[in-house]
Amino acid sequence: MQLKALFLFLILGVFFFSCGYYSLAGSIPPHIRTLNIPLMDNETAEFGLAEDITDGILQRFNEEGILHVKDDDSADSILRGTVKKVTDGPYTYSKMESVSEYRYKIDIFIEWYDLKEEKSLLKGKYSGWGAYGLSGDIGSDGIDNDGDGKTDADDDDEFGEPRTFATRVAVRKIAEDILNDIMTTW
Repeated sequence: MQLKALFLFLILGVFFFSCGYYSLAGSIPPHIRTLNIPLMDNETAEFGLAEDITDGILQRFNEEGILHVKDDDSADSILRGTVKKVTDGPYTYSKMESVSEYRYKIDIFIEWYDLKEEKSLLKGKYSGWGAYGLSGDIGSDGIDNDGDGKTDADDDDEFGEPRTFATRVAVRKIAEDILNDIMTTW
């Protein structure tokens, strides 16, 4: 009987140890609890885009509450970024060879830097896009403007000026990808 109990104890120990190891591998370094996200640099001609992206990333981090966002230099880490490129052009055409959908794409480069240990934790290029048509009303343009598989009446979050909405969608996608990479890097 004692042998069965010991065997069961060993099996459970191995199971819990392996699960504990797995969950620790996907976490942020324990000494990093705060994050500073300064205004991004902008290498494009798009006025206000760096502000929009910085605000979108800040909003996403604040929503998740993973790291406490600080506005000063006392943070444990910093997330710096540069808007590298904006592409806005035709994406799909109708049978009559007229443009039916435009894609607004933003490319950025970010670096997440550990200020305590003075090392880079994550570097990378990120892109996000939003779609729009020329009708002026994204709520009835027949386009899946935010890539969620829904269009027009079936998508309750498609409203506003088309290009502005496409920008918000691209920013949101970039912010989500950055957050996901930070969460899964460790």
